[in-house]
Amino acid sequence: MNLNDLLPNGGIEALASQLGVPAEQARRGAEALLPSVLGGMGDNSAGLETHVDALGGAELAQNVVGAEPTQIDRGNQLLGGIFGSKDVSRQVAGHAAESSGLDPALLKQMLPILAMLVAGHLSGRSGGQQGGLGGILGSVLGGLGGGATAGGGALGGGLGGGLGGILGSILGGRR
Repeated sequence: MNLNDLLPNGGIEALASQLGVPAEQARRGAEALLPSVLGGMGDNSAGLETHVDALGGAELAQNVVGAEPTQIDRGNQLLGGIFGSKDVSRQVAGHAAESSGLDPALLKQMLPILAMLVAGHLSGRSGGQQGGLGGILGSVLGGLGGGATAGGGALGGGLGGGLGGILGSILGGRR
């Protein structure tokens, strides 16, 4: 599974534009944050589809790549459902900063936008399929566990120990 399978067309460019950074920097940040975002989504998949639908479903991604201003509050609400607290989001950004070399403050800004892109895109892909968003997410996580790459980097390296492996390592203090 590569990064383009997880984000809508123009997702990285929209992310870069909103944050005022080069596309390559946005890509590095997305690659560093995605394992934790996907792991958190997998850990909370039981209520995720309902939560994503309540926030706009596929429209979440469209809000980021479209012409209208991005409603970051929806991304923050989504992160609350994925990680449970702002403290975990901060830890995720800090861990991603260590692996990517990017500023943790930039990654904290990136996190809600990236969550909207991923959840909205996967929600749109799941439309009408058996298993819905949970089925698509399971397929994505299964592909990541197999060592899939994104932009040349190993995106799924931390997910091998279960859906929340990367989150577990962050919360458990293991690196």
